[in-house]
Amino acid sequence: MRFSRKLLGTAAVGAAVALLATGCASDGGSSDSAAAQSEYDDVIEVNFGYIPDFNGTSLLAIAEDQGYWAKYGLDVETPSFTNGPLQIQALGTGDLDFGYIGPGAFWLPASGEAQIIAMNTLGQSDRVVGQPGNDSMEDLRGKTVAVPEGTSGDMILTLALEDAGMTKDDIELVPMEPSAIVSALASGQVQGAGFWYPALATVKEQVPDLVEIAQNSDFEETVAFPTAFVAGNDVVENEPEKVDRVLKALRDAITFRYENPDEAVELTAAYNALDAEAVAADAANNKVLSLEELDTLTEDGTVDSWLNGMQDYFVAAGKLTEVAEPSSFYTGDLFLQAGE
Repeated sequence: MRFSRKLLGTAAVGAAVALLATGCASDGGSSDSAAAQSEYDDVIEVNFGYIPDFNGTSLLAIAEDQGYWAKYGLDVETPSFTNGPLQIQALGTGDLDFGYIGPGAFWLPASGEAQIIAMNTLGQSDRVVGQPGNDSMEDLRGKTVAVPEGTSGDMILTLALEDAGMTKDDIELVPMEPSAIVSALASGQVQGAGFWYPALATVKEQVPDLVEIAQNSDFEETVAFPTAFVAGNDVVENEPEKVDRVLKALRDAITFRYENPDEAVELTAAYNALDAEAVAADAANNKVLSLEELDTLTEDGTVDSWLNGMQDYFVAAGKLTEVAEPSSFYTGDLFLQAGE
């Protein structure tokens, strides 16, 4: 089985496509070995995007290490991305089958550009931060504030501004890629940012007095911050067997992660070549849900309420023109069926 990983960074999707076409090193094995270890006679090839943090990587790292891909006859290539919107673009062009997104990108499946196939965690890692001396949103008025557009960093910044009776017109907003924000904050080129951990931990090594002005928990009574896995519309419509097998593997990995949190951290760190302590700190900023919880939350309508609340936010923020029925972009029925 091949489990290829490539870092796409901030490259455009066109460059990502070129990288995918060239292939890369294998972690060992072959498609034949995948078939031999599974109950399936065939092997289905899958391109599955991810983000190299705990939320975006842990299930993929577990599925590889525990042989869940092989168990379900899947041959999985996993290119790395810096954000969710880039993965949605790649899903739309057919260069990815599946991907991972944070809450800031949920407006894209809600607008019909992809399908959410599984909920993942509840994110608690987003922050609005300011350079020392900027202790409130009001202190950031008229100052340069960086944000990766269309991400959870954008979302937390918008919510914090609204809570302070401000809008983005009250600051000097500077759209930036995540890697650029780390450098800009560390060097003092911007006075604030809507950003997240674990990248903020790197910034704090250079700016230990960085001020955390707002965080996810400040808004948890009105807006949830779930993370999720997505699939291309064509994949969901035309390749039900592929979707079902991937969901089965993810469900197994969800159970393993919940029952073995320390090992999940270690596997994620190894997968991304990161320090295990840093990954543990990243994991601690998020709520990991059990498979039973995810099933129940899907069945009882809680996930739908999350999605409706997020859509209300996106409508107010100008990302969506109207709220869509959650069932039009969240395939909760397929997630549950994969467990039958």
